[in-house]
Amino acid sequence: MTQPTDIRREPRGRAAAVTELLDTALMLAAHGVPVLPLRAGKVPFGNCPHCADNTCGGRPNMKTPGPCTCPHPCHGWAAATTDPGVLNSLPWASAWRRAAAVAYHPGGAGLTVVDLDNPDAVAWARRTLPATRTVTTTRGEHWIYRGAMRSVNGVREGVDIKSLMSYARWLSPGIGDMAALPDAVRALAVKEPSPPRRAPQTLTAPLRGGQGRCPHRTRTYLDRGIAMAEQRITEASSAVHATVYRTFLAVLSAHGRCGCLTDTHVTRLFTAAQAKGETLRHCTDAWTNAATRLGL
Repeated sequence: MTQPTDIRREPRGRAAAVTELLDTALMLAAHGVPVLPLRAGKVPFGNCPHCADNTCGGRPNMKTPGPCTCPHPCHGWAAATTDPGVLNSLPWASAWRRAAAVAYHPGGAGLTVVDLDNPDAVAWARRTLPATRTVTTTRGEHWIYRGAMRSVNGVREGVDIKSLMSYARWLSPGIGDMAALPDAVRALAVKEPSPPRRAPQTLTAPLRGGQGRCPHRTRTYLDRGIAMAEQRITEASSAVHATVYRTFLAVLSAHGRCGCLTDTHVTRLFTAAQAKGETLRHCTDAWTNAATRLGL
């Protein structure tokens, strides 16, 4: 395996540790799991000087749609990659030298992690949730399901959901068979009233006037709008990513504040975009950018 030049200059003990981290990252990437290095304290690397204040337009707080071209792993969960050439590149060597762990983007791998942070949370999960693959952590367990959803912290005491636009520390492959993401976990994200941030598929935008009324009055208006948005994406013959972004912006502008969008509507839009060659990450970024631009 080709190692970044800078890593070879590390003291022998540290070089072995760095090599182990990189080998783990490359193994996960080979299995389609996007990975990134973590610093001590389980935190991602901050923006490099080239990307300070997001001057590059980079993720996760992008000012323009599209992938960031910065070669450094400095955009949190959005830096996660499955490209071995990127992971092994010289710009990432400094990060691997200082890394304390490997993290992965569950949503990017089509997974959801229920992070159980204490024994009481683990006991609750064993009573409440379907059995699935489990990973022992320093304070509790990770329960891993097949399927992605929005990430929400604090859905109950000691329980976080990590999937889209989030990262989880890689600790081990875990034990047990991995079950499909159950409705019981999806429901956690909507039952609690105060998710701390809006993820790309957040469907709980504030209601206009706070009255809970949809200003469009009929479902026909919404259904026609979603169908037109799908058609616009499907018929794009060039500048597909820009078209997807503008379409998401139009949909959110018309329907993002009344609460009438559902998971089904968002899935239809994402499916149309992915059929044109867009990745899930690009769809997620475009949706998030559009929502941010509109102040949602």
